[in-house]
Amino acid sequence: MAVKVYIVYYSLYGHVERLAEEIKKGADSVEGVEAKLWQVAETLPDEVLSKMTAPPKSDVPIINPNELSEGEGFVFGFPTRFGMMAAQFKAFLDATGGLWKTQQLAGKPAGIFYSTSSQGGGQETTALTAITQLVHHGMLFVPIGYTFGAGMFEMEELKGGSPYGAGTYAGDGSRQPTKLELEQAFHQGKYIATITKKLKEAA
Repeated sequence: MAVKVYIVYYSLYGHVERLAEEIKKGADSVEGVEAKLWQVAETLPDEVLSKMTAPPKSDVPIINPNELSEGEGFVFGFPTRFGMMAAQFKAFLDATGGLWKTQQLAGKPAGIFYSTSSQGGGQETTALTAITQLVHHGMLFVPIGYTFGAGMFEMEELKGGSPYGAGTYAGDGSRQPTKLELEQAFHQGKYIATITKKLKEAA
């Protein structure tokens, strides 16, 4: 049976989704791992989304909170809102009370990735505050640390991400994830998939 890694995300303008796609490629590169993309439900009405000039959602399926129980490893992604995860993703996690009550996610590895508009916009605080969600479920937070190597120390170009996980800067929305940011996302997917596989094999 293939090891199931779920990449679950919320993306308003597509930046987080682009990272998610690369994370999936990284996870799929690990033999015996089957990665799947999921997005969480939008909570804003269409009228508001239209005023925000948000593009239409992709055809990636929307996950039901209870479907998390079928995953064996996770990478959760979201844009930042005032230094924390976007409300849409928090609403999704708030609906996982049934899984918490039965501890169905306990002991499962999970990583985090994110997008901010600026360098001081919450690349680390977003990850730090998101860890509390994993803790209450008893999940195992898997940071990438400095396993990405030289890419972690890049100083010549603007690069999102941190030891907590992959990241990107959206700026005014026109900036897209760079080659280096996408490479870090691929690395994160491969890294977490490898750890998830090892944990399953050891169980």
